[in-house]
Amino acid sequence: MPIADRRVALPTGERQYHIGLGPGELAEYILLPGDPDRTAKIGRRLDDIELERRNREFATVTGTYRGERVSIVSTGIGTDNVEIVIAEILAITSRPTFIRVGSSGGLQPDMRPGDLVISTGAVRLETTTSWFVHDGYPAVPDYEAVVALIEAAERLGKRYHVGVTATAPGFYGAQGRPIPQLPIRYPDLAEDMARQRVMNFEMEASALFVLSGLAGCRAGVVCTVFAQRTTGEFPVGDAKDEAEAACVETGLESLRILAEMDRRKKRAATDRWRPSLGI
Repeated sequence: MPIADRRVALPTGERQYHIGLGPGELAEYILLPGDPDRTAKIGRRLDDIELERRNREFATVTGTYRGERVSIVSTGIGTDNVEIVIAEILAITSRPTFIRVGSSGGLQPDMRPGDLVISTGAVRLETTTSWFVHDGYPAVPDYEAVVALIEAAERLGKRYHVGVTATAPGFYGAQGRPIPQLPIRYPDLAEDMARQRVMNFEMEASALFVLSGLAGCRAGVVCTVFAQRTTGEFPVGDAKDEAEAACVETGLESLRILAEMDRRKKRAATDRWRPSLGI
């Protein structure tokens, strides 16, 4: 038996320390919401459930969605939590595909509360990924995940935008929100990002992109606009529920599309999807 690396300083065994999961308990197609309470809500959309578990803020459901085995794992808030989840999932899966479904603040004036944003990259305002890569390293999704998310949004008739996201390390000062009791260094941050055609602020995408890419896994992100930063609008009541549902439905459908892409690649004996293979 190999000797465990003492630098890891975690208990031995196959069950992962934070997410509380072992080999075989996760599907290879994984939806990542942030809020652990959202996991059970998404799980009710599955045709059947084979596993439900929660440890700390990491809630998991594995089951079948329209013929595909999928898992839902909450990450909690922030890139530091994403690092934990991705590292531990990689330890017990083969080559997982990740789709994050989350909330965000829209930065462009043509965005409406409830619109979706499909990320083509992320500005790394956080520092978690700097412990893995150089500061100039790009945070980009897998192109197959982007195509699948766009196709899913089109099939479902959802209003969406495609572009660059900014991943912030916090919700208030780190996104330029004024705090009466505290000074902030960059009060014009939202305006600066908007001028650079950044679509939205959120708090997890860049870590998912960087870590998944380093591991050779696919990852994509779709977020709903819960705050319109240029007007101050928020969806409330039924409108908020509908916005959340649109994001979740798009994420689940994109996993189905990615699974079909994989089947078509296998039949064509290729490891990269191309439009001529169809979806």
